[in-house]
Amino acid sequence: MQAVEILREASDKIYQSVAGLAGTANAAGDFGVGAGGDVSRNIDITAEKAVLDHLKEAGFGCTILGEECGKVELGDSNGYVIMDAIDGSANAVRGVPFFCSSLAFATEDRLSSITDAVITDLSNGDMYWATHGGGSFLNGKKIHVHDKDPIYKIVGINTSGATSKLMQKMQPIFEQHNHTRHFGANALEMAFFARGLLDVYVDLRDKIRVQDVAAGYLIAKEAGGLVLDANMKPLDSDLSYQTRLSFIAAANQKILDNVFAGVV
Repeated sequence: MQAVEILREASDKIYQSVAGLAGTANAAGDFGVGAGGDVSRNIDITAEKAVLDHLKEAGFGCTILGEECGKVELGDSNGYVIMDAIDGSANAVRGVPFFCSSLAFATEDRLSSITDAVITDLSNGDMYWATHGGGSFLNGKKIHVHDKDPIYKIVGINTSGATSKLMQKMQPIFEQHNHTRHFGANALEMAFFARGLLDVYVDLRDKIRVQDVAAGYLIAKEAGGLVLDANMKPLDSDLSYQTRLSFIAAANQKILDNVFAGVV
């Protein structure tokens, strides 16, 4: 079975395991700080267990890099499963219907070696997936970034915990005729970008973890998008837990130049 099929099955297991849990008292709890550096909540632990159990049952040999569980070796490793079982945990705990699962498979210890990715919107079950060279899909239908002049230019921008210096740098983006948005789950926002709902998605805080961006990275690229680092070079990194990233996803060079006009 191909890696993307294993990831899709695991993602569906997450969806089933957390159904009805978001926004309830049982979603929260404090299970200590996970490998990614955030407090692990019950909904996070439940979702990760669903993936771990499925991969074990499927006999899928891999090195798991989980947001909560850390590095887990399963059998003879064929590569890395990069897992953020619940991206948007704050939304999930509070019951805000914008959170997702994010799973990616990489053959090497590099973001650029990701070959398969799945993101599932856990509020409604919409499943996005991509394979290297095979395009990106939403519920089986091929998707593409927005490639026309937008009626409304929508820019997703994550400013949570941003420094005053960064906010000053990005001020031209807010001052232009951009409709800025941040919904609280980077992976799902990257999926929205891939299907053409956002024209640009920006996170320049040097805070994003590999687990948060791995699946969205491939899905956005396979949908025709540009995925760049803060220096406007193709995004790449190792898969270390210490790595923190900034990135920019843009539908094309024209919209990128337009949104970043005046940003220094």
